[in-house]
Amino acid sequence: MYNTVKILHSYWAYLVLLIIVLAVINSIIKRVGNKEYGAKDFRIALFALIVSHIQLLIGFVMYFVSPRFSLFSESGMGEIMKNSVDRLYLVEHPLVNILAIVLITMGYSKHKKKRISSAKFKTISIYYTIALVLLLSRIPWDSWMA
Repeated sequence: MYNTVKILHSYWAYLVLLIIVLAVINSIIKRVGNKEYGAKDFRIALFALIVSHIQLLIGFVMYFVSPRFSLFSESGMGEIMKNSVDRLYLVEHPLVNILAIVLITMGYSKHKKKRISSAKFKTISIYYTIALVLLLSRIPWDSWMA
């Protein structure tokens, strides 16, 4: 089961990154171009929210079925924090990515309350960009899709 979830989590991550990048670029271009916020913009932001939440759920399943999860009971938190690879997979990656998805959720929620198009685009671009940077910072690049 772990290998199946790992593959799904890895491939779904490509979709998540692609859609979030699309949402960020769309919001920045339209804000700079002083365009009106439309249904297509709403759908892009919503789709980024949905795919990131699905990735979070897949990540939760993967986290708890991972062979690394047993290190908490075997080694303890002190030993996990001393090992950079274990710390990345068990602490940094999950916490930073949860924070990123919280930011996406906040940005989506806040942008819906705005009335002016430029304010909507600004909110999405700020929150989604910070979330994207956080996501990119904690991807285990050396083992992704290995």
